[in-house]
Amino acid sequence: MSVEPSPPSEPRAEPRSPSPRLGLLPMIIFGSRWLQLPLYLGLIVAQCVYIVLFLKELWHLSWHAIDLTEQQIMMSVLALIDVVMISNLLVMVIVGGYETFVSRLDLQGHPDEPEWLGHVNASVLKIKLAMAIIGISSIALLRTFIEAGNLGSNRAGFTETGVMWQVLIHLTFVVSAIGIAYVDRLGDSVARKQAV
Repeated sequence: MSVEPSPPSEPRAEPRSPSPRLGLLPMIIFGSRWLQLPLYLGLIVAQCVYIVLFLKELWHLSWHAIDLTEQQIMMSVLALIDVVMISNLLVMVIVGGYETFVSRLDLQGHPDEPEWLGHVNASVLKIKLAMAIIGISSIALLRTFIEAGNLGSNRAGFTETGVMWQVLIHLTFVVSAIGIAYVDRLGDSVARKQAV
């Protein structure tokens, strides 16, 4: 009589404890987080608009690639990158914001779960958003610098003052992101000291 090894048993999901009963006012206040749902759905619609914009720009680049100069191709590619980065920002706000402020998505163990979602909270989301905004601003500034050779001519789409303001705004984004990260780090160190 042969004994076959039994297949390893799958770990059982622990049953959730029943939710505590809330009074009427706490239930209304806590339930008000669902008012943000239309905002996140609206951002999904905005994501669809960016898909259309991306396809339009890609079609223009593909259709006119032979007629365009290297600088024009580079500008079109940077425009595509800009759309992708803004789209990534939208995904971070939609998924991270919903998970942080509205309700859990329960994606643990899902093969497509974003790596960053497992440790997202309001502080992490702020820093990620600040870094994404800096990336988007960098692409816009790079496009301006590529066109800087046209400054002073009729073909220039901006002035020297416009370039200066773009640089100052970009530096403001960078300083703001550093400030957010620094304040977050201070908060973490205070929390660690209190835990000890």
